[in-house]
Amino acid sequence: MWTAVRAARRSLRYFRSICKSAMDSGYQQANVVVLPNHLANDFEAFCRKNPAPLPLLYRSQSGETSCQPLAKNADIRTDISQYCVYEEGRLVKTVSSLQSYSTQPRIASELQAVHHGRWSDMVCFYLGCSFGFEGRLKNAGVPVRNVEQGTNVSMYRTAVPCTPAGVFSCPLVVTMRPVPAAMLDAAVEVTHLNPLAHGAPVHIGDPALLGIQDLSRPDYGDRVEVQPGDVTVFWACGVTSIEAILSSKPSLAFSHSPGCMFLTDIPDSSPSSSMPSASESVDRPATDRNLELIPRCFLVSQNPLMYSLASQRAVATIRQLETIIGEDPGERGIRALFVQDELLRSCLALSHASSVAITTGFPTHYQHSPPDETDGPPGAIAMATMLLSLGKQVTMVTDRRALDMNQAIIDEAVRKGVLKSAVPLVTFEDRGPDSALHFLCHHGDPSKPRYDHLVAIERSGRAGDGNYYNMRGVNIKHLVDPIDDLFIAAKDIRGITTTGIGDGGNELGMGKVKERVKTLMPNGSLVACDVPADYAITAGVSNWGGYAVACGLYLLHTCPSHQRYLKKGLGLEHATRPEQLQEWTANLPSVAKEESILSTLMSCGIRSGKTGHLAMEVDGLTFHPTHSDIITRLLKVTLGATTPNL
Repeated sequence: MWTAVRAARRSLRYFRSICKSAMDSGYQQANVVVLPNHLANDFEAFCRKNPAPLPLLYRSQSGETSCQPLAKNADIRTDISQYCVYEEGRLVKTVSSLQSYSTQPRIASELQAVHHGRWSDMVCFYLGCSFGFEGRLKNAGVPVRNVEQGTNVSMYRTAVPCTPAGVFSCPLVVTMRPVPAAMLDAAVEVTHLNPLAHGAPVHIGDPALLGIQDLSRPDYGDRVEVQPGDVTVFWACGVTSIEAILSSKPSLAFSHSPGCMFLTDIPDSSPSSSMPSASESVDRPATDRNLELIPRCFLVSQNPLMYSLASQRAVATIRQLETIIGEDPGERGIRALFVQDELLRSCLALSHASSVAITTGFPTHYQHSPPDETDGPPGAIAMATMLLSLGKQVTMVTDRRALDMNQAIIDEAVRKGVLKSAVPLVTFEDRGPDSALHFLCHHGDPSKPRYDHLVAIERSGRAGDGNYYNMRGVNIKHLVDPIDDLFIAAKDIRGITTTGIGDGGNELGMGKVKERVKTLMPNGSLVACDVPADYAITAGVSNWGGYAVACGLYLLHTCPSHQRYLKKGLGLEHATRPEQLQEWTANLPSVAKEESILSTLMSCGIRSGKTGHLAMEVDGLTFHPTHSDIITRLLKVTLGATTPNL
């Protein structure tokens, strides 16, 4: 076999023959970097810290020209069709052989010796290549557009920095392959199972989110045409190693020319376990064999277009949470409004967010002071607590009439340790046509949003006639500030996603399911909220939806597939440290914390929504056993799914 492969290596002198070979030869390929010995340990550490772009297959000994674990009888000096030569971090030329650098001519000076280099002082690094999965994509029925179009794959320098190590630091480079939207799951699964060929995508959707401004102008490779119905999918790329050379400026270095790969003896159809053992190569990402760990792809934003990934196990667990909160002990008919995976998609979008604004407050008891109900604030605080523990910025938005009361609730939550720190509390008032824009964006500039996610939980929602109604059909507009305007304005601001959580259909965000509310809920034609959110989470009690969001975020942040996607496959040695996991677990909702918050609400004179009782109940359901049981079950499902292999 090796004779045929070696002959193929010698005959591959132009990229297009290599590109065809990537799928027709049936053998895995590798990126190659050759560095001076004194930089080798730093580069190995750089690979370890950035395993998606730099999956290390083999590190040679100093001066070694072969790579027995990858290819028998290979000679790295001659077996690539085109090499790049770098001096002081500058590409000085391309050559078809490196043999001249392994000779030892008479050197006139020490400086010339450094620049000429001695092969005995050089170390070769062989890195996985995404060409290794193109054949598998084709076998799975996923079109490979660059091969169809007879071009090199498109490669782009991003604005995403790799995790530095020693002298090496550089931006991530990615390849782009357009994939039909209906085949995204297949493309993700196939490549996830090939971690040594860069694994699953690191971004799916708008290239601008990676800092790529013009797809028609790749930094490496050729332009690939996107076909109607395609979504741009980006994988980490081994050409990142070339950027590392350019930024670290070694006196002498070599690499493959982008697209001109080293052909191994390893069949493309071989499982990842057929690659070199740990004793023969640097440690590499473990291969997941459990089908539950395969990621699934979900659309989370249209503007900008963005998909996210989560393991099948995490997805199934969040769906269990959604089922639990969909129970309807109050027999309000809320299941009629249920839309599957609204909880999952909202959690995915929140996981990608950096700054979240949460609003709550439903003054249903208009004859009392305060008029607010016990549903909403506990769920809002539960979400805020988890978001803060995950490093997000959180702001609470309330009515001016309720500002002092809600500040007292937040202060008490901090004092009792329910909230880890105080959360800014602000109000919004309509002072003109651009009020919402200026509230949501710095200086009213839609390209500079302050928040990337708005969440409304049990918040009075504006009906079609402009009024606000409780479920009895009483107009309470005089008690409600126009926070709905923020959700309306957000629809036209790139980068802001919205979530509404409700249990009756008259809450802010439930406009997404307003036709169901009008036809299926009591007084629906009058009270239905007209303002939609991107995601409408329905629950038997709205607080439960807030608890489920907190649990869902926890599950995503303990899911390696999702964390890898969030971090673009970079810096994975820092993922989910034990102290992080302990903090996240401590910030999940609990029976004790939620009972404490409800007690605080009672002390402020806030009443149960359905009955008006000043008691330990929400929507007419007593905390024990109803609400405490839901919280216990949510925690059991969440923590039961969290294992080291999730």
